Amino acid sequence: MKLNSAVSAVITGGASGLGLATAQRLAAQGVKVAIFDFNEEAGEAAAKELGGVFCKVDVTNEAQVDAGFAKARAAIGQERILVNCAGTGIAIKTASRDKQTGEIKPFPTDAFDRIIQINLVGTFRCIAKSAAGMMTLEKLEDGERGAIVNTASVAAQDGQIGQAAYSASKAGVVGMTLPIARDLMGDGIRCNTILPGIFNTPLLARAPENVKAALAASVPFPKRLGYPDEFAALAELMITTGYFNGESVRLDGGIRMAPR
Repeated sequence: MKLNSAVSAVITGGASGLGLATAQRLAAQGVKVAIFDFNEEAGEAAAKELGGVFCKVDVTNEAQVDAGFAKARAAIGQERILVNCAGTGIAIKTASRDKQTGEIKPFPTDAFDRIIQINLVGTFRCIAKSAAGMMTLEKLEDGERGAIVNTASVAAQDGQIGQAAYSASKAGVVGMTLPIARDLMGDGIRCNTILPGIFNTPLLARAPENVKAALAASVPFPKRLGYPDEFAALAELMITTGYFNGESVRLDGGIRMAPR
């Protein structure tokens, strides 16, 4: 797929971090971008910077997702690109013992379900609705209609202590990538997933410098945190390379996460 002003894209979680970097990279190629995010202030600012449109969307809310796609398509046309970056994490052990009282507590199921709803169901919700829209488009010269890129995590394969919910949600994204690519192959829509390692995003920026330095040192090479634009560059490659389909690719400097 060639990137130019004739192409529109929707980026979920596009107001910051990996999503914003991807929106910036696509917009630099002339692509018209719509940013889905629940952070209205940051989302509006990003859309203004990129000449795109902001849609306030919580990916767990069906009505908001529908309204977001309707607003985006009215403003910039039917998207040929969907990049799913909306997501969050949590750290709770499956069962734990309070160090002071000795009380034993199981992982609260509602907290587990929330992570699944955001990271996995929210991603699939946006894929299904975007793909349905892409199916209305005329095929490009190579028979392609659209491209979808999802965000999983290296935790999908080597989750750490306390990451049962997060790892399950991200493993689910990896697990559905190939079946989705197969579901959509007859309509010329590709689907791929990136598994980022430790990236320098706003979420990590709140961590103390010594913590970030230790994380950087744990990366085999290069010994640093990933740059959001490196994620965006891989997303762009997945979008523009027509033979890239049904793949889940780690982007992590060769790290394999230890238990903690």
